[in-house]
Amino acid sequence: MRLMSVIVLIPAAGLGRRMGSSVHKQYLCLQGRPILSHTLSVFDRHPRVDHIYVIAPPDQVDFCRQDIVEPGRFAKVRDIVAGGAERQDSVRLGLEACQAQADDIVLIHDGVRPLFDGGLLDGVLKAVEVHGSCVVGVPVKDTIKEVVEGFAVATPERKRLWAAQTPQAFRYSEILAGHRLAFEQNFYGTDDASLLEWQGKSVAMVEGSYRNIKITTPEDLLIAEALLAGSKKGSK
Repeated sequence: MRLMSVIVLIPAAGLGRRMGSSVHKQYLCLQGRPILSHTLSVFDRHPRVDHIYVIAPPDQVDFCRQDIVEPGRFAKVRDIVAGGAERQDSVRLGLEACQAQADDIVLIHDGVRPLFDGGLLDGVLKAVEVHGSCVVGVPVKDTIKEVVEGFAVATPERKRLWAAQTPQAFRYSEILAGHRLAFEQNFYGTDDASLLEWQGKSVAMVEGSYRNIKITTPEDLLIAEALLAGSKKGSK
């Protein structure tokens, strides 16, 4: 019997316009290392992960290989895939390139979420084995308002609201089919799980950590620096 593989796709093709830097945000320095290097380390050292594919901007593939992957000596990075115009296009290209088997598990994780706790990964894998797909997220803390033309028109019940994060995990055959259908019908979702929701499918939610922030602004980078510094101080 063939053992199921666990494959991680790391979309890292964002331009980082909100960061206000000429350097792509995934390559910015965090505690002396590129953000992307921190992210890759989480999955490269996890025993359940078999293969990692990085999805980079087409003009950054060589740079990513020579300046991030090779210096980091990541044993599980199999290839660097040229991304597309949008994140969803990049993920689809990564799915096509990884050539997984139908029942393999694919984890899709933002390259600029370097603080994901690898200790949560076993729970994520268990959830996808049981339910077929899952999303890491956290319950929202703030009251959320629905706003139309500058005015609050509704207040959704907070206990039903979660902030979606990554990784998001799927059986390969299902998420590949979802991406292909969305491409054919020119549908763009806000994340990978939304492509299954669009088809009327349910996606399990796995509680993650509020530390698992996505670094998109200078303020996020400062928060990540503080969180990492606190972790190092606490481990001494």
